[in-house]
Order: sequence, then C-alpha cells, then structure tokens
Amino acid sequence: MATEISYRLAAWDYVAIVVYFVLVLLVGLYSLCRSNRGTVSGYFLAGRFMTWLPVGASLFASNIGSEHFVGLAGSGAAAGIGVAAFEFNACLLLQLLGWIFLPVYIASGVSTLPEYMSKRFGGQRIRVYLAILSLILYIFTKISVDLYSGALFIQQALHWNIYLSIILLLALTAVCTVTGGLAAVIYTDTLQFFIMIIGAFILMVMSFVQVGGYQELQVKYMNAIPNTTLYNPNTTCGYPRADSFKMLRHPTNSDMPWAGFLLGQTPASIWYWCTDQMMVQRALAAKSLSHAQGGCLLAGYIKFLPMFLMVLPGMISRIMFPDDVGCATAETCMAACGSTTGCSNIAYPRLVMAVLPVGLRGVMLAVMLAALMSDLTSIFNSTSTLFTIDVWTYFRRRFSNKEPGVKELMVVGRIIVLILVGISIVWIPVIQQLQGGQLFIYIQEISAYLAPPIAATYLVAILWSRGNEQGCFWALCAGFFVGGIRMILDFVYRGPPCWEEPRYRPAIVANMHYMYFALFLFWFTVIVNVIVSLVTEPQHPQRLIRTVWWTRFSQVEREDDKKVTAEDIANAQKNFELEEERTETRTKWRRAYDWFCGYDDTAKGQLALREQEERLKKITSLKQDPRAKFFLNVNLVLIIGFATFMYAFFSV
Repeated sequence: MATEISYRLAAWDYVAIVVYFVLVLLVGLYSLCRSNRGTVSGYFLAGRFMTWLPVGASLFASNIGSEHFVGLAGSGAAAGIGVAAFEFNACLLLQLLGWIFLPVYIASGVSTLPEYMSKRFGGQRIRVYLAILSLILYIFTKISVDLYSGALFIQQALHWNIYLSIILLLALTAVCTVTGGLAAVIYTDTLQFFIMIIGAFILMVMSFVQVGGYQELQVKYMNAIPNTTLYNPNTTCGYPRADSFKMLRHPTNSDMPWAGFLLGQTPASIWYWCTDQMMVQRALAAKSLSHAQGGCLLAGYIKFLPMFLMVLPGMISRIMFPDDVGCATAETCMAACGSTTGCSNIAYPRLVMAVLPVGLRGVMLAVMLAALMSDLTSIFNSTSTLFTIDVWTYFRRRFSNKEPGVKELMVVGRIIVLILVGISIVWIPVIQQLQGGQLFIYIQEISAYLAPPIAATYLVAILWSRGNEQGCFWALCAGFFVGGIRMILDFVYRGPPCWEEPRYRPAIVANMHYMYFALFLFWFTVIVNVIVSLVTEPQHPQRLIRTVWWTRFSQVEREDDKKVTAEDIANAQKNFELEEERTETRTKWRRAYDWFCGYDDTAKGQLALREQEERLKKITSLKQDPRAKFFLNVNLVLIIGFATFMYAFFSV
C-alpha cells in the first residue's frame, strides 16, 4: 500500500507560488506598454516583431499545457512509453509547418488560417465554416480539457474546491490575455517555458533517484500490480502491458499500432501543428521566415523532452502507488480519485506530493499553473482572433453592410472568450465520464474524428493548384459528416473498463482503432476533394498567386492585395499632426480605458497601422540570408534524423 502523503503546503511553497504569479503579472503589465496593441495586427500577431527564441518557446509552452503533465504521465502509468510517440511525431510535423506551410501562409499575408482559405478559394463559406469548426474543436479538446486537468491537479495536491480554483485561474489568465494580446501571450509563454522545463527536470531527477534508475524502472514497472489483482487469481486487470517499453507496437492487437500511428495519426496531427490557428499564430508573429523556421526547430528539439519529463515519471508514480494509480476495480478507483473508470490521471500530482520536499512542491504547483495558463492564454487569444476576424466580420458585413471598427473587434474578441469558457466548464463533467482514465488518449480520439478533413483540405489547397472552392467545401462537409457519426457512436458505445463485462458495440467502433479511422477519413476527404474539383470549373488564376507552394515567390499583384504607398503614410503623419491637439480633449477616464484595452483610433494609431502594413510587405517576400538558410536546413536534416533514430531505438 502507498505511504500516506501530507498535502499541507509549507510557507516556502506559498512563497514560490506568489513569486510565480508576480512574475507573470509583471510580464503581462509590460505588454500593456507596447505601442502596437491598438491595431489588429499588433493585438493578434504581436506586430510581427518576434524572434526565433520567443516563437519557439511559445510554440512549446502553448502545446504543453496541464493536460500534458496530467495526460502524458497518466498514459505512461497506464500503458508505458507508447504515448511518447506523439511527442516525437510533433518534432517532425513542426518542421513540416516551417518548410511547407509557413512559406505559403506568410507569402499570402494572412492573419488567420481561415483567411488564407478565403484568399486561396474566394468566397466566405469555407472561411466561416473552418473558423466555427475550429472553435468546436477548441471546446472539446483544449479549453475544457485544460480546465479539467488543472482542476484535477489542484484537487489532488491541495484539496481546494475545483470550480473556485478554475475561476481564480481564469481571472489571472484573462488579465494577461485580453489586455496585451498575442505579445503578452508570447512573453508569458517564454517565461513559463523556462519554469516548466526547470521544475519538471527537478522532479524527473528526484523520481529516478527514488526508483533506482532506468534499469530498475523497467523491472519494477512490470511488477507494479495492485493488491486487488495480486490476491484475485480470477482477474487479469491491473497488469502492465507486456509491450510497455515498446513505442510503436503490433499493427492490429495493441493500443499504439505502428501502421495506424504512422499512416493515420500523423495526418490527423497535421491539423494541430500545421493548420490550427493557436499553434500557427505563434509562427506568424515572427519577424521573418527565417525566425519562424528557427522557432519551429527550437520547439522541435524541445519536444524530445516530454517523454523523459512526463511519461517516465508517470510510470514511476505507478510503481510507488500501484493500488491508486493502477487501481483495477470500480470501488478502489472511486476511493482513490473519485472515478469509476480509472485513476492513471492522478499519477503526476501524486508523484509531486510524494517525492518533492517542502518548497519544491510549491515550485511544481507553479509549474502546473504555468502550463495551464500558457495553454489557456494561447487558446483565448486564438479563439478571439478566429471569431472576430473570420466570423464576426463576415456576419457584420452581411447583415448590416458595415465594416466593423477596430474598437468593436477588440470588444467582441474579449466577449467570445467568456462565452467559450462557460461552454467548456459545462462540458467538464462529460470529460470525467468519457476519458476513461487516460485524458491524453481522449484528446487524440476526438482529434481523429474531426481533424483529418481539415488537414486534408489544407494540404490539397497548398500542394494542388487544380483544387477549387467547390471541392474543398464539399470535402469538408463530407468529412465532418462521417467523422461526426463515428464520434457520436464512440460517445454512446464507450468501451467498458477491464473489470466490467463486455457490452454490445458496433463493429466500426469495436473493431476499428481510432488511428485507422483517421487514416480512412483523411483519404476519404482527399478523394472527395479531388473528384469534385475535377468535375467543376478550375480556380481563377488570380487565386493561385502566393497561395500555393509552387507560387509562393510570385511578385504578381493580386486584386485583393493591400496597397500602402508612401503617400498614404505621409497623409497619416499629416493627420496625426492636425488631430493631436483634438485627441488630448478626451477625459482622463477615457484615455485610461483606451490605454488599458490597447485601443487607439487616433491619427497616431492609424499611422502605426500604416507602418505595420508596410512591414508586412517586406515579410511576405520570404527573403532569407543565405547563411541563415543553410544553417536552418542543416538543422532540419539533423532533427529528422534524430527523430527517426528515437522511433527505431524505442520500438525495436
């Protein structure tokens, strides 16, 4: 039986937490003083001034939320190192983003990915459809999951009220996000990146000392069997998998089939890393293509760490708490974590409270808060960007025949975040029932049902010039319909825990692994896209200028290009001088409000907007220094080779 652990924090633990919050608030306040928050580009894309270090750190921190600490460690505790394959896969997909997708996104001069689809195909229905679908995915796989995993950690570590903790965390997160925009998100992500890595590294080292090293981990994990199984010869529930230390496993009789993962899960993951607004937005904030690619390389190298910082510590936690983390009956699981489906998700918080001494527990709680907040800040900024630019603007033009102003977009962007958070909180009880003790696998399943059509249509759009609007739209609809049916069936006919009797489940759910379904759904969407495109009219050549990979360097003018001339900037400067005196007539309260929200409709703000648009033209040229390009390409080869080696080493 596990040793009784004290959950009482000491004074130094609270000091560590307070210091963390002060640092985050200072970084958030620093972003308030940035001069480019008053424009859409400044708020949503940080003015495109970011270098490779904050871009790479933000890519990693935005991905590694509390659901990674809880989910990866939980899956490691339940099934071994197989889940780390997702992290190695991310190393490669980040480079796909940097070398295939980003050059097209940057060359097209877009702020959001649905905006790219609008430029590529014309019309608005694909743009609005993708934005709404992305918001749905954010609710199911991001916001609600982050809130649940963060609340789970706090519940295990401190026994605080879950929903009160959520409200307090949301309040601080909102202050950092809604005031500073993407600049605040990236700066706080960079700070939290270092906090996460240092804290997780300390816990990993102390955990390995506790268990006796990697060799002892391999032996002890295979013997981490709960007492309910040891003393009951009539059950096999609670035994570790025989292939626990193998990453890519048998293609038909395993939880991580190598064929399904490489051919099915990889296309599904393209959505997250290459076509998801939350992740791509960080790279679009880079000051040049070279800095964006450098950020992708940095994030790719760091993605090798989660296996050692999260998955293996989760396995150690099972060794230390076999009856709780590895519970094998509904009664023992309910007593251990309040769930009847499994308790592997408590592996990481239990390890923190068991291994770390006073003081360091507070540091690790700060690490978990950092992970939660970095993910939430990224999601909040991305959701506000998608809704305001792609959905609100469309309906505003359609039903009122008016162009929304900058102030209106800023206000709407903040309101939609509050609405989505409310919906996500309502969804949390559903997650508690559906995730079956492995939160990370729940995320991958939902993504496999909804993401492949998005990934397929973006790939066709970028790589195939013959693809047109009709093919893209109807392929998206068909893919969403098929994937939605499988998702609903999976919700209704969930697989029973090991200790329950088998129940009826349709063959498509019971016999078709979600990774193989992702493979089918991806190619089904591609085929529909190709067939519909070939039987309908080709896309107008204007739509192909700088929107496909083969024309990314084109200098031909598009009809929808923004044309900013030196005369425009001169006029803006002149207006600024004429209106400067009038601007100061605003009341002090009005000036304070505009400063806090980053709203600037003065001539000075308009001048900043013109200057940013001029800078955007230089960025979209994709010019790179030859030496920087050579260095980046060498590192691209190195990271691909190292990821391939890691796959082979842990799968043989």
